[in-house]
Amino acid sequence: MNTLTAVSPVHSKNLGEPEETQQFPGITADLVDLGDITVGKYIAEPGWRWSTHVRPQVGGDWCQARHVGVMISGRLGIRLEDGTTFELGPDDVYVIPPGHDGYTIGHEPVVNIEWQGIRAFGGFRLGHGRTLATLLFTDIVESTAVAKRLGDVAWRTLLSGHFETARAHFERYRGREVKTTGDGLLATFDSPAQALHCAASIRRAANLDDLHVRAGVHVGEVEMVAADVRGVAVHEAARVMAQAGDDEILVSETTRVLATTAGLAFEDRGTHTLKGLEGEWHLFAYREDGPTG
Repeated sequence: MNTLTAVSPVHSKNLGEPEETQQFPGITADLVDLGDITVGKYIAEPGWRWSTHVRPQVGGDWCQARHVGVMISGRLGIRLEDGTTFELGPDDVYVIPPGHDGYTIGHEPVVNIEWQGIRAFGGFRLGHGRTLATLLFTDIVESTAVAKRLGDVAWRTLLSGHFETARAHFERYRGREVKTTGDGLLATFDSPAQALHCAASIRRAANLDDLHVRAGVHVGEVEMVAADVRGVAVHEAARVMAQAGDDEILVSETTRVLATTAGLAFEDRGTHTLKGLEGEWHLFAYREDGPTG
């Protein structure tokens, strides 16, 4: 029997009464938010194909969402960037990596339920080109020591769980995972506030597993190339994170200025020389409460 708590007052919602609907030619997704998770029900009509019906509206060569879900009915075809193809049918539980095309097979609509990739489905406008982006790097503190203490199997299980939790928070705050970086992750966001709220949520979740993370958030111009991001700003964001201590979220001065307009609070961490970068960098620590610095 479920028990209501102050932390999670809502146990269930019904996809028949969606809180949000995404619609493109040939496909409809009904969404509900349940705590930190967004769950969606897709119905893709016969003849539907992502590259034909969605790509013209969102751009990019491939769908860059990472989908996790289960098939209810119909058959869904997937083609990856490397040419690999596979089919999904009823009761198949799946993970579809970024960089793919999807299409309905046969004359029966595809019906599936997803709990990752829903909001990203609407499209990250990628391809080649430079744009201003908010970059978030995270890393587990003293991961080698934790791995030695737990053993390889337990450590890989814990790390996998940490990554999945982080991805759920990316989904919640409309971030796009770019890649894993050993024991951490790189993601992009549309705004510093989204990235900082996401970093704080990842930190809280990690602490529940007795893990400690550090994070760096930086705003800069990057080049979007397929699913990757490139440019000096990426290196700058990584160096900002490298200065953070246990459970600390550091930001550059530009990021602080932009985020302060959203009412977020910071503490001054002084100036630093960052490896491989010119000049001194003024860094600030994000505080979920406290005075703005």
